[in-house]
Amino acid sequence: MFKRIIFWLKEDRLGPDMPLTHFLLHSIKLQYWLCKHKFGKFGKDAEFRPGAYAVCASQIFIGSRVTIRPQSMLFASKDTCIHREHITIEDDVLIGSGVHIYVSNHKFDEPNQVISNQGHQEVKPVILRKGCWVGANSIILPGVEIGQNAVVGAGSVVTKSIPSFCVSAGNPCKVKKRL
Repeated sequence: MFKRIIFWLKEDRLGPDMPLTHFLLHSIKLQYWLCKHKFGKFGKDAEFRPGAYAVCASQIFIGSRVTIRPQSMLFASKDTCIHREHITIEDDVLIGSGVHIYVSNHKFDEPNQVISNQGHQEVKPVILRKGCWVGANSIILPGVEIGQNAVVGAGSVVTKSIPSFCVSAGNPCKVKKRL
């Protein structure tokens, strides 16, 4: 049991599949302490709510006054050769529940080989600029940047960057109007 507790504390991830750290997220003070140690950066008054997931947390940088809500998944990569900051969430970003952010995908260019054996594509960082809002259950794919004060409608699949001061929505996500 002791080895398992040490694993939960040292592993570079957070979420319900890590019971001890998940339990610690229920206390604001313990949550802040844990997140300051797990993430590359964890800003003042930021929250990582119980039920959210972060994989390769050391590659995720979260600004001040950001809340990561339940069922959200921040999926960075162990590949640190190219970029240290795989996911950057600047100050005052609003993120709805169930938002998924990915920085790489499986390779699938060898049709005669099982996809799970083909490895992963290169890491393409994701950046959420200051003051943007990502609606619930949106998916943000590798290499996307959401501009300052931009809005991404709920349930959107963001495959390309969204400029600052725009409202966007859909699958694939497209700019609907400028603010």
